[in-house]
Amino acid sequence: MTDRLSARETIALVSDDFTELPSTPRDSAPDGPLAWEGYDASRARAAERTGEQESVVCGTAHVEGTRAVLIVFEFGFLGGSLGERTGDRLEAAYAYARTHRLPVVPLVATGGSRMQEGMLALTQLQRVARQSALTREAGLPQIAVLRDPTTGGGWATLGAGADVILALPGAQVGFAGSRVRPPDADPAAYTAQAQVAAGSADAIVRPEELRRTLGRWLRLLAAPSDAPAPVPSSLGATDLPATGWAAVCRARDPRRPRAEHYLDAYFAHRMAISGDRCGGTDRAGMLCGFGEHEGRTVAYAAQTGTATRPAGYRTATRLIRLADRLGIPVLTLVDTPGAANDAEAERQAAGAAIADLFGAVASARTPITTLVIGEGGSGGALALAAAGNTWATPDSYFSVIAPESAAAILKRPAKEVEATADELRIRPQDLVELGVIREHGP
Repeated sequence: MTDRLSARETIALVSDDFTELPSTPRDSAPDGPLAWEGYDASRARAAERTGEQESVVCGTAHVEGTRAVLIVFEFGFLGGSLGERTGDRLEAAYAYARTHRLPVVPLVATGGSRMQEGMLALTQLQRVARQSALTREAGLPQIAVLRDPTTGGGWATLGAGADVILALPGAQVGFAGSRVRPPDADPAAYTAQAQVAAGSADAIVRPEELRRTLGRWLRLLAAPSDAPAPVPSSLGATDLPATGWAAVCRARDPRRPRAEHYLDAYFAHRMAISGDRCGGTDRAGMLCGFGEHEGRTVAYAAQTGTATRPAGYRTATRLIRLADRLGIPVLTLVDTPGAANDAEAERQAAGAAIADLFGAVASARTPITTLVIGEGGSGGALALAAAGNTWATPDSYFSVIAPESAAAILKRPAKEVEATADELRIRPQDLVELGVIREHGP
């Protein structure tokens, strides 16, 4: 468990110029809508103890130069729980963000819905979900910060529903709060670190780094552009391969520059997203995020040369759909021998994950630029490629299937694999002639 900061202390952690939004408290019956005995007294004690009139404080602030709407929970006020008045404040904050075209930053610390208001409290989650959806449709980013604790409906709406999810180390995060879990539940599963490992949150950020990290994310996501991402320069070989098999050998050479090299050379700085929001990650096989290239934001999804897992495809789909919604161009780097084809990949719905990525690329309104930097192995590589705007480096190839597999399917002996590679016409110059890619070269 991390040290619990108050709402005002949390605000001071990320900004120095917070301006609270006005709120109009609604009239309510004595002890609330359920006439819960002692509820008014509990609220009065909470207000006296915290200095707040509700469990959430909403306002605007500049975070490292970018103005945003902050939604900051006060856990000391009835456990940061959501009631009707909380819903009023949240709805007003989201509406203000849309009116003024501002990103939304929920800094969450809540135990869930307020029991003293019964189902009326629980239905506030529907109000929050509606406001979040409207803000998403408006093309405005939402970046959540998970504090201690983030549980119940607050996690399942404001937290898990955000575009990018950051978490403070040691924070308790999970749908089930500590008092309602099964007695034999593993407490380690209900932590920020566990949520990142499961692909449900993007990163752990230490409190002293939160302002800088949040500021970078806000600058990147609040900067739409309708110009395509420029094609990166080739970092490897500059001469074209003489044969199909030579192209394969070059692409498989462990000394060839990989995605990390291209991303480092292309971006002044970049911020990664992690996880498919379905319980999986493929950090070894797919790198996704947003970065700054020549002063503007470009999203990226880059294969690393390994067989891509279903979670990697789903993470890339998440990235492309987010970039499309925010109006940010996308760069994809293709480099995989193919999709993972083991039994576990099938159990994780590899086909559905690849199909969803094909659909995301095909339907994207934002421009997508693709560079093949190594192996282009069948549909597992093509799913990440933009039709009509794909390029290739001289040390890459793209094939309907690996030459070895093609020879096996055709019942050819191993000695004919190299000749099969030539027949497949997989060299960069072959792909240009076939109209599959636009150009090759440095």
